[in-house]
Amino acid sequence: YVDHIAIAVCMGELEKHVKMYKHIGFKELHREEIEGKDQVREVLLKIGDSPNLIQLLEPLSTESPVQKQIDRNNGRGGLAHVGLRVKNAQKAFDFLKAEGFHIIDKAPRPGSRRTTVFFLHPKSHDNTPFGVLYEIVEDTNCS
Repeated sequence: YVDHIAIAVCMGELEKHVKMYKHIGFKELHREEIEGKDQVREVLLKIGDSPNLIQLLEPLSTESPVQKQIDRNNGRGGLAHVGLRVKNAQKAFDFLKAEGFHIIDKAPRPGSRRTTVFFLHPKSHDNTPFGVLYEIVEDTNCS
């Protein structure tokens, strides 16, 4: 199912966005700075008892993939990716690779909140590209 919807926010605007989501009833669950190739500050928000999350992503540098996406979007934030939860990231990775999907990562890797993740390219398949970046998420902390 859907693990999260990731929203890119411009540098310096994360706290304003968190405040607005809290204003409409969301609760902050997790906050983390992720270095390496991601280079983002994330805040995970949830409303009610739903397992679905909103992930706000603020780039930490001009080299962040999120900043590059914002630049391609004429300096505006917006949909960054959709996270899909799976039981086993390695099995999902092997299946999608065997089916000819274009995977950004060479293998599943550590993600935020002790998850295992990998990304499917928006031009995910030669037959019919999705046109959306998908993150595949294995979260052993959830059922």
